[in-house]
Amino acid sequence: MSSLAKNYNRKKISFKKGKGSFLYSTNGKKYLDFLSGIAVNSLGHSNPYLVKALNKQAKKIWHVSNAFLIPEGERLAKRLTQKTFADYVMFQNSGTEATEAAIKVARRYFYSKGKPNKNRILCIKNSFHGRTLAAIFASGSKKMTEGFGPKVEGFDHFKYGDHKSLKKAITSKTAAIMVETIMGENGIKVIPDWCLRDLRKICNKKKILLILDEVQCGIGRTGKFFAFEHAKIKPDIVPIAKGIGGGFPIGAVLMTKKAASGINYPGTHGSTFGGNPLAMSVGNAVLDQIFKKGFLKNVEKISKYFHNELNKIKSSYPELIKEVRGKGLLIGLQLFNDQTKFIKRLMENKLLTIRAGENVVRILPPLNVKKKEINLAIKIIKKVCKEYS
Repeated sequence: MSSLAKNYNRKKISFKKGKGSFLYSTNGKKYLDFLSGIAVNSLGHSNPYLVKALNKQAKKIWHVSNAFLIPEGERLAKRLTQKTFADYVMFQNSGTEATEAAIKVARRYFYSKGKPNKNRILCIKNSFHGRTLAAIFASGSKKMTEGFGPKVEGFDHFKYGDHKSLKKAITSKTAAIMVETIMGENGIKVIPDWCLRDLRKICNKKKILLILDEVQCGIGRTGKFFAFEHAKIKPDIVPIAKGIGGGFPIGAVLMTKKAASGINYPGTHGSTFGGNPLAMSVGNAVLDQIFKKGFLKNVEKISKYFHNELNKIKSSYPELIKEVRGKGLLIGLQLFNDQTKFIKRLMENKLLTIRAGENVVRILPPLNVKKKEINLAIKIIKKVCKEYS
C-alpha cells in the first residue's frame, strides 16, 4: 500500500527512462509522451544539452542563499528582460508561487502609492492559477475551494468572454486584472488577440495593472516566446514556470519597472530555493535552445501542420470531435462526451495525453517534437476515433 497521500488519481504505470518525445515504462513499453509533464518538458526527456548544463553546475555548487549574488540567476534575469517586456525578474520554484508573487507585486504597487485599499484582483470565473490558498480563491472555482475556507479575500470574478461583466466588476478597489492568456485546465480556451488588446486598453483607462498568467502557455509553446506577443501588447506582470526549466523546477514573475516599484526594499518578498544555481543553469540552457535561430518558427510551422491534421480527423468524425482548440503546441481536442475513456484508449495505444475541462483532451508535445512523431500521434488518434465510429 502506498504511503503517498491520495490527492492524485495515479494511473497504474511508471517509467524508468525517457528520451526525446518518448517514455519507457518499467515493464518495457514505449510511449509517445504528448503530455510533457503538463507542458513542463519543453525540450523533451533527457535532452543532452540540458543534462550537460545540469551536470556541469552540479559539480560546482547546488544552492546558495539569496543573501549573496548568484551569477547564474543574474544572467538568466538579464536574458529574460532583454528579450521581453520586463525590466525586473523575481525567481520562484513553481507556477503557483509565481502567481502568488504576481498578486503581491500588484497589491504592493498601490500600497507604495498610498492606496492600501486598492488591493483586489479581478479574474475569470473558473480559471486556474495554482493550488495555494490565494491561487485557488483567485480561480473562483467552487470545486477547487471546497473545504479550504475561510475564503481568502481580495478576488473578484467575471465570466469568460463577457466584457460587460468585466467592466461592471471593476471598482475603485481593483488593483489588477489577472487572466491566463490561454486557459489550460478549463478547456484550452484561447483569449482572442482583440480581447487581449481590449484588456490592455481597459487597464490603461482605469489605471490598473494587467497580469497575464503564462505559466502553461509561455516559453515558446505557441510559437512565440509569450502567447500574448501574438496580440502585440505589453502586460505589467507575467508569472511563468513549467517550460522555462525544461523539467527542472523553476518559476518566476516578470515585471515592468512601474509594477516592480513597490518591491523596493529587502523582505518585501523572498524564496529560499528560488533562483538557486542549479535551476538557473538549466534555465539558461533552455533559453539557449529556444532562442536559437529558427526554433520558434519551427514550432509555428509544425504546430500548424498538427492542427491541420487534427481538423481533418474532426471532419472525418464530426459526431465525436466537437472542436480543435488551442494555439501552437498547446492543443485541445474537445469531444462531445466525457473524454476519460478516449484518453485511456490513447494510452493503451501508447500515446500519453491529459484531460482538461469541457471534455477536452489536452495535447502538449515537446517544442522540439519531430514531424514523424506528430504523424505517429495522428495515426493513434485516428485509430481510437475509428473505434468510436
